[in-house]
Amino acid sequence: MNQQALPGASTVLTMGIISIVVSIFCCGPFAAIFSIIGLVKAKSAEKLFHDNPELYSDYSNVKTGKILCYIGLGLSLIMLILGIIYFGVIFAMIASGDFNNL
Repeated sequence: MNQQALPGASTVLTMGIISIVVSIFCCGPFAAIFSIIGLVKAKSAEKLFHDNPELYSDYSNVKTGKILCYIGLGLSLIMLILGIIYFGVIFAMIASGDFNNL
């Protein structure tokens, strides 16, 4: 029996890679969008694979992409928290009038 590529497996992997790259090099919180899209696609691909595992290959791409999506989501949340802290400190310094520490 010929196995076909699992639909959505390459999309999940691509979204995981994009989410990590965007969170590191560009805007961290926007990488969460790619992570969430990848995780939704991974869920549908896993359901499709578990319904008929003998029909599909490339399930390892789904697992790898899912891990990358979780890493990208974690990095984007860390970047979001660091951004909030950064701007919070700036606003606190402006509000207190303490510009000598800049």
